[in-house]
Amino acid sequence: MALPSEKIDRLTVLHGAIVVTMDGDRNVYACGGLAMRGDRIIAVGEDQAILADFASGADDIVDLSGRLIIPGLINTHVHTSQQLGRGIADDVDLLTWLHKRIWPYESSMTDSDSFLSTLLCGIELIRSGVTCFAEAGGQHVPAMARAVELLGIRACLTRSTMDSGEGLPSSWATETTDSCLTAQEELYKSLNGSAGGRIRVWFGLRQIMNATDALLLRTKEAADKYNTGIHMHVSEIPYENEYVIKTRGVENGTVTHLDRIGVLGENLLAAHSVWINEGEVKMMAKSGVKVSHCPASAMRMLGFCPVQEMLEQGVCVSIGTDGAPSNNRMSMVDEMYLASLINKGKLAHTRGTTDPTALPAETVLEMATINGAKSVLWDNEIGSIEVHKKADFVVINPQTWSMVPLHDPISSLVYSMRSENIESVICDGVWIMRDRKILTIEEATILKTAAQAAQELIHRAGIQLPERMKVTK
Repeated sequence: MALPSEKIDRLTVLHGAIVVTMDGDRNVYACGGLAMRGDRIIAVGEDQAILADFASGADDIVDLSGRLIIPGLINTHVHTSQQLGRGIADDVDLLTWLHKRIWPYESSMTDSDSFLSTLLCGIELIRSGVTCFAEAGGQHVPAMARAVELLGIRACLTRSTMDSGEGLPSSWATETTDSCLTAQEELYKSLNGSAGGRIRVWFGLRQIMNATDALLLRTKEAADKYNTGIHMHVSEIPYENEYVIKTRGVENGTVTHLDRIGVLGENLLAAHSVWINEGEVKMMAKSGVKVSHCPASAMRMLGFCPVQEMLEQGVCVSIGTDGAPSNNRMSMVDEMYLASLINKGKLAHTRGTTDPTALPAETVLEMATINGAKSVLWDNEIGSIEVHKKADFVVINPQTWSMVPLHDPISSLVYSMRSENIESVICDGVWIMRDRKILTIEEATILKTAAQAAQELIHRAGIQLPERMKVTK
């Protein structure tokens, strides 16, 4: 990994690739290139023009003929601390998933577990082209931050925050509104802007069933004060809305209540947002709320998110993977594919007619890049390949069985690409992965250590998984 002083001074030219910029005009250079100095993009355009202007002074010239370059993908909802729990909660309902599997797991985690889990998750994120993620909430944020610093990618880190609710582990049940806010403010002051500016700290709300109105309102006030974001699970299941109607006295559910008390806003990232009605979609659009759509997780446990309806109303919708116990795959490549297909199928069901044009490839690519950047409040620096923006991008090799022939590069990125096509990842001007080798960490060592830690954690949490089929031991 390049030292900071080297990164600042070094001029690198990449050329010969199809460059998909995702800029405001959605420019694509069929034979393009870019130049980066340090952590910033200083030029992007046609191959010959880039070479003519920058080749003579370049420290490195990289020929990417036959490749594609796209902005780094942005995963806007992922639980990195749940990576050691992959496979512990398959085929169970959400409340069983939460109370019997995830909460015992998370409450039994150590600082070391969280560090390893984030490293393990980071490997999968990098290998699927992710350069930035929004953490959905864990208990050991400093450990996550240490892992992110080593991985070399960007993150908006969030503490899982709850001041009420039934069934909480004993170690969490003592949390108060004051302690929740104090802990998060301390994290913001100590970690925001760390790792050379790659880490930002947000405020977290686990879900409305574990938050008093005092916590909701004070979290909003604190996030506004520090000019940062709020990450919250919103309208995941019908029971949640029923609970809110009963306890808050509103006619619909979570979104309606958040709107009524003034929590909806441009700095709220609402994960899932499945069980909302037309009026609530309009509330979200009016207030500028961002939505993280998690296709695989939604299909597994939640239902159909009204993505097309949101986009039609002007809601900024991005894509997330959710955590390993609710998806198993942390691949944004897979999620892009699923997002388009699921939402085409949903419209056929809800509108009574098929519409293969719904959520086309270019829209899905926007959701995974520039919309992701807007959702994490970072679009002034990331999400597209443009001059003055951060040098965060992905090199894709389409010359494999999964993408040959390449008639339509944009559609192929969504419908044909696999994680195996991700060849190199650059974040903040640094090669994080090159020619499919991750350069910032020892992958094999982490895999071995994490596997052992996961077994010990599940045993410590007292989680017993049912046997499937007839197992001979």
